[in-house]
Amino acid sequence: MILVTGATGSIGTHLVRLLLDRDVPFRALVRDAAKGRALGCDYVVGDFADPGSLASAMTGVDRLLLNSTGAEPVADGEQPMIRLQRAAIDAARAAGVGRVVKVSVWHAHQGGPLAEGAHWEIERYLKASGLGWTILQPSGFMQNFITGAGTFTAEGGIAGAYGDAGVSYVDCRDIAACAAALLSGTAGLGETYVLTGPQALTHADVAREISTVLGRSVAHVELSPDEMAASLRAQGLPAGFADDIAELCREVAAGSLEATTTAVRELTGREPRTFARFLADNADALRAGLLAATR
Repeated sequence: MILVTGATGSIGTHLVRLLLDRDVPFRALVRDAAKGRALGCDYVVGDFADPGSLASAMTGVDRLLLNSTGAEPVADGEQPMIRLQRAAIDAARAAGVGRVVKVSVWHAHQGGPLAEGAHWEIERYLKASGLGWTILQPSGFMQNFITGAGTFTAEGGIAGAYGDAGVSYVDCRDIAACAAALLSGTAGLGETYVLTGPQALTHADVAREISTVLGRSVAHVELSPDEMAASLRAQGLPAGFADDIAELCREVAAGSLEATTTAVRELTGREPRTFARFLADNADALRAGLLAATR
């Protein structure tokens, strides 16, 4: 039995559909019963912050997809995600779960800003837990151009702070397919996989591809990392969080997310989806996201 956490998110919803289609036994952990019912699968209501609900959710489970919301804009101190995912790892160990597939982030490292540092701490804890583990480190999500706050400007352009550097964006459907292969098979134990799309795209490239799908020109607005941080501070976000975002932007501008890998093909047997394919499949959601951003 597989337990899928983060089941209503960008990766989890696609993983749920894959496991349903393949008739693989699993349950979803959700915080909202209505959202659980909407998934159309076996589900349990619980929360990483509630040890009792975690213990109940793990009953009969032998494999776990560990995934949750990412780094939060905290003023200082440890990212809450670290404490919460450690609790899930502890519950899995207590329940006798045999294997954990963790969704992490590319370039997770000690002392890294926001998610990079937080996921490194969680990866280290998981590796020391005695549980079988596999780690997925995706590049930027294609879905962020639909769900990501701040992607579009108020004038309907694409905002970016990466200069001329590209990002090998990956479709969350491909991340879910990789997770499904690992959770339902035997490959990849003790391995870390960097998941990317087939090509690196600059924000200017992204603007051109979106323009093609929408049938109208979408501008690319380039900000410096410091301008991005100033904008976030002006929105009331903590200064430390804004500064960490600026540091992440500098890393990407230096080319940290430009490389591509063959991991999606190795795990799924097919090539990762292109950004053009993603946009074509999600054109209506893209239009809705752009409309909401410009209201």
